[in-house]
Amino acid sequence: MARTIMRFTGVGGQGVLLAGEIFAAAKIKLGGYGVKTATYTSQVRGGPTVVDITLDDEEIFYPYANDGEVDFMLSVANVSYNLFKNGVTEGGTIIIDPYLVHPTEEDRKKWNIVEIPIITIAKEEVGLVLTQSVIALAIANTFMKAIDPETLKEVMLSKVPKKVHEPNLKAWELGIKYAEEAIAKKDS
Repeated sequence: MARTIMRFTGVGGQGVLLAGEIFAAAKIKLGGYGVKTATYTSQVRGGPTVVDITLDDEEIFYPYANDGEVDFMLSVANVSYNLFKNGVTEGGTIIIDPYLVHPTEEDRKKWNIVEIPIITIAKEEVGLVLTQSVIALAIANTFMKAIDPETLKEVMLSKVPKKVHEPNLKAWELGIKYAEEAIAKKDS
């Protein structure tokens, strides 16, 4: 597998950062290399946050994504979307929560922008907003095919408390479902 670079952005306290940790841990478990770098702004809760995940079969010497190298971005906050979108390769995929992120027409021409209401799915379909990171994880992996899904699911369950395994498994399935629907719509 060639190097995969993914970016998750939000605001402090939203929990998309956990998705990065799970990706890196799963890649390492499979014998590859995975690193995540998180950047928090000064006002951590509510401030723009970004996590870059680099996955590779070869050793990774530089953990930060250079602008224009990110293959995939997922964003659930407009402020961090605007700050970090330019790191995405032209033609790359950006998943946005349409209720929270508002791309320009130029953005829509430059990138493959896919709208999936991640926070709404977590709140209304799972009933637990904390599961948004697992929904994001499942969506990202369905689009990028970065890691064997079973391994990723296993690692995810090892990183969340047992008492929330059930809602997180539901979130995992919903993330895959919404991603597959979005891919099918794009291809039709």
